[in-house]
Amino acid sequence: MDKSRWGKRIKAFRKLKGYTQIQFSDAIGVSLSIVGEVERGQRVPSEAFLERTVETLGIPIAELKPPID
Repeated sequence: MDKSRWGKRIKAFRKLKGYTQIQFSDAIGVSLSIVGEVERGQRVPSEAFLERTVETLGIPIAELKPPID
């Protein structure tokens, strides 16, 4: 799994929905540093992180998954 591709998509959808990193981290119940690490591609998002992300952003998981090359 390409960590940076997950992070780029999460960041794009977060911004599209109007969340700052602080607001988003509060909404999904993780620290700001974890959100930053995921968005920078330094951490693979956990299953719980992804579940909370799609719920908070109101998108299906299929929209969030990076395309396969």
